[in-house]
Parts: sequence; C-alpha cells; structure tokens
Amino acid sequence: MDTGGYIARDGSHLDLQGDQDWWRGAVIYQIYPRSFRDSNGDGIGDLKGITARLPHVAALGADAIWISPFFPSPMRDFGYDVSNYTDVDPMFGSLSDFDGLISEAHRLGIKVMIDLVMSHSSDQHHWFIESRSSRFNPKADWYVWADAKPDGTPPNNWLSIFGGSAWHWDPTRMQYYMHNFLTSQPDLNLHNAEVQDALLDMTRFWLKRGVDGFRLDTINFYFHDKDLRDNPALDPSRRNASTAPAVNPYNFQEHLYDKNRPENLEFLRRFRAVLDEFPAIAAVGEVGDSQRGLEIVGEYTSGNDKMQMCYAFEFLAPDPLTPARVSEVQKAFSIAAPDGWACWAFSNHDVVRHVSRWGHDVLDRDSYAKMASAILMSQRGSVCIYQGEELGLTEADIAYADLQDPYGIQFWPEFKGRDGCRTPMVWDSQALQAGFSTAEKTWLPIPVEHQLRAVGAQYGDPASVLEQYRRFLAFRKQHPAFAKGEIEFLAEDGAVLGYKRQYGNETLLCLFNMSAAETTTELPTGDWEVLTGHGFEAMAEDDIVALPPWGAYFARAI
Repeated sequence: MDTGGYIARDGSHLDLQGDQDWWRGAVIYQIYPRSFRDSNGDGIGDLKGITARLPHVAALGADAIWISPFFPSPMRDFGYDVSNYTDVDPMFGSLSDFDGLISEAHRLGIKVMIDLVMSHSSDQHHWFIESRSSRFNPKADWYVWADAKPDGTPPNNWLSIFGGSAWHWDPTRMQYYMHNFLTSQPDLNLHNAEVQDALLDMTRFWLKRGVDGFRLDTINFYFHDKDLRDNPALDPSRRNASTAPAVNPYNFQEHLYDKNRPENLEFLRRFRAVLDEFPAIAAVGEVGDSQRGLEIVGEYTSGNDKMQMCYAFEFLAPDPLTPARVSEVQKAFSIAAPDGWACWAFSNHDVVRHVSRWGHDVLDRDSYAKMASAILMSQRGSVCIYQGEELGLTEADIAYADLQDPYGIQFWPEFKGRDGCRTPMVWDSQALQAGFSTAEKTWLPIPVEHQLRAVGAQYGDPASVLEQYRRFLAFRKQHPAFAKGEIEFLAEDGAVLGYKRQYGNETLLCLFNMSAAETTTELPTGDWEVLTGHGFEAMAEDDIVALPPWGAYFARAI
C-alpha cells in the first residue's frame, strides 16, 4: 500500500518522506486520543489504541497525524492543562507506548506531529506549585503575577476566554495570577528567559524521541503586555463568533494587550532555530483572534525563520461555506501572508463538526460532505482532517448530564461546548461501543447515528463518504498542483465556485456546485482534458459543464 508521495506528470515520484518541505501541502489527520481507540477497556482512548488503528490513517492516504495532548494532566481541560511536559499520562499509556506509536507510524510512512501547550500549564505543574509558594522563590517570576488594585480588584479588565476575569486571587502570595483559560491553567511568563529555555528544552526532548513536528496551541497567547494595560472596548459592529461563542463577553474587547504581542516574534525565531537542529521538522501554529487572525498568521509565517505554517479560524467559524467565502478567505490570506503558508481545516476538537455547522439544513448530507472534502483538499495550503470527518459524522447532541467540557457547562444552553465533536470514533457498527472500547460506559456516549456510520460499515462501499475521501486523496497525490500550486479564482458568485491550481507545467481546473440544485457553468478559455478517478460525475459538452447538486468537475490544461 502506498501511503506517501506524489506522482508527477512525467511519472516521477515526489517522496514526501524525504522532502524537507513535506509539510507544504501535506494532509494531516488529527487524532483526539481520548476518543480514537481504547485498548485497555477503561472507556478512554490511549496510545496503544492509536497505534492499532494507524493502518486506517495509512489507507485513507494521510501524510501525517497530529495527536492532541497526551501528557500528564489533571484533565480539567482534557489534556490542555499540562502538569508534566516530558511524560505520558498513565491514562494514555507510557513513553514506551509512544515510542511504539512513532515506530509504527514511520513504518507506515506517516509523519507524527504532537500538540505543544506552551502558553500555560496546569496549576498542578511543579513549576507553578513552586511559583505560588512565595514571591521570592527561584520560579517566582515563571508565571504572570500582579498586585491587586488598591480596592482589591484585579489588575486590569482582561477576560478569560472560558468566562469571567482572566485573573485569579492567590492567598499565599497575596497576588493575582493570569489565566487566559481556566483558573486551573495559569499563564506562563515568557518574558522570563528561563521559561523560554525550559520550553525549548522540552521541545528538544520530543524531537529526540522522533517526532516530525508540532501543532502549537494558542500560539498568539504566549506574551502579555508588561504594563498590564486595559484592553479597549470593541465596536459591536466588529464583533464575531469565530474564536469564542457569541454569548461570551470575551468578544466585547479588542485584545491588544493580553495576547498578540510583538515580543512573540523573537521567541518564535528561537523556537524555529530548535526545529532546524533536526532534519525535516515542521510546526503549525493555532492563531486564535477574531479581528487580526490572518494578519497574525502573516507575521508568524513570514521570512522562513518562524512558523512553517499557521491556521486561523476563518474556516472553523460559523460563517456559511459559500463560493464567495472560500474566495474571500484565500484572497485575504494572500494579502496578509504573501510568503506564508496556511493549514486549513473545516473541523477540529474545538468546533461543531462542519457537516452540522454548515449542512444542518441539507437533505443529502453525504453528497454535501463529499463536496466539502474536495473543496478542502483542493485549496492552496496544507490540510487537516479531523477524526470521523472522513465518515461524514455529524455533531453529537450531548445531554447536560453527560457533559464533560467546562466551557459548555459555563455557557449552557446557549453554547453547548465541545463535547459534541469529541465523541468516540466508531469502528464497527456491530461491536460493543462501535468497536471503540470494551467498557460498559465510555467517557462520552456514542450516538446511535454515529454507530451506523462506522469505518467497517463504509469500507469498500463506493458510495460511502469514507471511500470518497480515500478516492480523492489518491487523486490528489497524482497531481502536485493540489499540494504545492498557486490558486487563481474564476467563479465565486452564486452557487458555482471555480479556480485553477498551477504548479510547474500542470494547470488544474476545479469547479464546484455548492447548492442542492443542478446548475451549469462555462469552461474557461483554453483546451481542457477532463480528469477522472476523483469520484464526481459532472459532464461537459460544448464548453458547458453540467454540475449535479453538490457536484464537482476537474480538468487539466492541455
């Protein structure tokens, strides 16, 4: 089975595994370890479970996996509150299990990226325990501490993205500490060079174990304003819900001082220098900002001395996916980051699954899912596929009694949190817990409608969403223009989305009908050879393409 590489038009093989720029145009499969596969019957996924199911990722045709945090953690934010950066939580296994995962992934030709959470730690990390013990200990300045105002209130108006003030009072130090997220996730003080050094040493630890790269959580939150200036109010006309739900007052501020600070650029250069100590390593940064997201992506990916790629929330936001939206985002990215590189995703562990978010009123959701996947995988940039997306899974409806996510508990019922996209992966519709676990109860319930869409039920069925993902990924590998080419938009009004992808001597034409009604569109000027093998059946006659509902057409310039 061929699980990596691109075949050029002349028949030569462009091997991603030996390519220093393998990340440019790579397809990265995101694994949420709690929910991928449980190997020991405790109802929670683990590293051995991931290893056992890597052949699924290889058969899908992904180039790499990104594993969400598996480090020791009290799990207040399910792993994004790290209490030890250089070990594995016993819930997920051991360092030996991780080494085995790396070995099997590399045997299958799959790169391994892991999630680094460097803006904050758990309050149970030994660094924070020491830091909060007094104002004069060696790590006293490793976190963001500040005195109260004279009236006892917090130092400024900064808000936590999880609700309420971003400051929490600590009676031992008689000071507030900063937390952009939960109170149990104190922010590290990266203005302190010792903190930076410790984080870079941690990065080397995982590189020496053989990881191929990193996804950097909340990369624009690393630094705060030293003067602790208040954030200004944001004009209501500029508010949006791309990074926080509309019910969250976090959207009421312009976040000039609690994140997005210019000091971050030099730290990212230091981080990149560590990556460059090892061959063919790549990192993708998560930029969470509702007003300047793409601009920040441009800053962080410019100059080839910081991030190889970043993603903002444009395609993870609630805004409907339309031809105009796709064009608008790509054009805005090209202006904000002319020499940068994006990593696009439609779904991940933090947002409503896109088949529900955008296709909630679509009758033929399978056709919609197939079309959306082809749009995602033909964009300029790298691609992230979130586990279960390839099955066409919808957002699960989780009862309040089963809710685990503190974000959802805080803002229920207007915002139900992130549990609906984190339910366990479904492998076998006939097995207990759909093949995810042998436990009587899993950490989140598995919806019946998901069980019917299990991998085993779709594998080999040419009409299934899973087989369409596999088909299109194989088609994508045959055309380097999809991975590394430029993009030029031709149609972006009404129902039809059209663009060219060009790389070397190859120019591809991509046409999509983003509606439930059949439509037609003209071929652009030139001679075009229709391409097959991608799973869509649109027809062209006399330079007119007939696109069925949610259909697509692909051709190559000759």
